[in-house]
Amino acid sequence: MAPARVGTDSRKTSAALLSIASNTVLIALKIVAGVITGSVAILTEALHSGIDLIASVIAYISVRRSDQPPDRDHPFGHQKYENLAAAFEGVLILVGAGIVVFESVRRLGGEANELEEIPLGIAIIALTIVVNVVVSTFLGRRARETESAALEGDAAHLRTDAATSIAVLLGLALVHLTGYDWLDPVIALVVAVAIVTAGWRLVTRSSRVLVDETLPDDELEAIRQVVLRFGPRGVAGFHKLRARHAGAFHHVDMHVQFRAGTTLEDAHDVAHALQDEIAAVLDGADVLIHLEPEDRVRPGTEVPRGDFNEG
Repeated sequence: MAPARVGTDSRKTSAALLSIASNTVLIALKIVAGVITGSVAILTEALHSGIDLIASVIAYISVRRSDQPPDRDHPFGHQKYENLAAAFEGVLILVGAGIVVFESVRRLGGEANELEEIPLGIAIIALTIVVNVVVSTFLGRRARETESAALEGDAAHLRTDAATSIAVLLGLALVHLTGYDWLDPVIALVVAVAIVTAGWRLVTRSSRVLVDETLPDDELEAIRQVVLRFGPRGVAGFHKLRARHAGAFHHVDMHVQFRAGTTLEDAHDVAHALQDEIAAVLDGADVLIHLEPEDRVRPGTEVPRGDFNEG
């Protein structure tokens, strides 16, 4: 078996804490800008950042929980806490979009809100865009390094926030230039569409892991190629290959047939070597192999004997 990963990854927790801190500052800035200007677009952006803050806290809790070792109640580990957190973050994005739509439609149906101190609002929103771009880039890099679904979701939140803030900034500029205050809630509706897109993408991606969808074809093929290399060491075939994601980890189990005459001791040693190689190509995957005799080989799953070369 591949060695279990234990302990909390400090790279993930520090990134999650940075996200919490940045979102807290952004909320304060946007509330100030929204109150000063009277812009519904800015206030909905503040709400969006509030949802981002909740998502960041969830991400922080989930990355700490997911790295805990298996226990009696969770024998397969806690990695799916990250996927669950990412799915919840996606739902929060969709809820935020619904609130934006409601408030924008209400403003369009009523008396237009006259905006004030627009240049100051533009300056504040520009500052929040810079912060979001910097922090989301950092979180995205950490998510790729650690394969963290929760950090990936958090980075997606902040990228969406940056994109919607750009739309709000452009809207404020247009209002300032034209004097058409109704452009403010219209821009907010455009922002809502972008938020829905990001939220739906995050929910669907996380749900595929939560329902144990198999690994991508290229990763399954990588497993098959590793098994084929073990033909010269007595492997005759394999079947019942099952592989899935859980958080940052891969879980693989399969039935492997050994040629007649292979001792149990040799088969056991080869199976462990096979587990180690699969774990190497799948970044520390947890691999379980069930041993079977050669007469269980099924058509199309044979492994050629070949010439084994230790090098």
